[in-house]
Amino acid sequence: MDATELDRRLCEAFDAPDGERRVVVRQAGDLSDSRRYRADAGVKLSAEAVVSNLRDAPDDLLLPEKWNWWMGSLEIAYGGYSEFQILRWKRNR
Repeated sequence: MDATELDRRLCEAFDAPDGERRVVVRQAGDLSDSRRYRADAGVKLSAEAVVSNLRDAPDDLLLPEKWNWWMGSLEIAYGGYSEFQILRWKRNR
């Protein structure tokens, strides 16, 4: 996955500060490198897939919380996604 493309798409889609985008991009990169999503979903993880799934999360969540919401959904569906949840990030709000 192209980290620069994901950061650009996150910036366009969400009103999130750099730090929040950075931590999501980092976790998405780790998820992509693990190939777990590809094995479970049958497609390679893309910036489009990340943004689309994060848009499904409740609107009142911050970007890392949206990511965790999605990872929680994948954990329920397939198992093995809790390691990709974001435990800490510097809140700028």
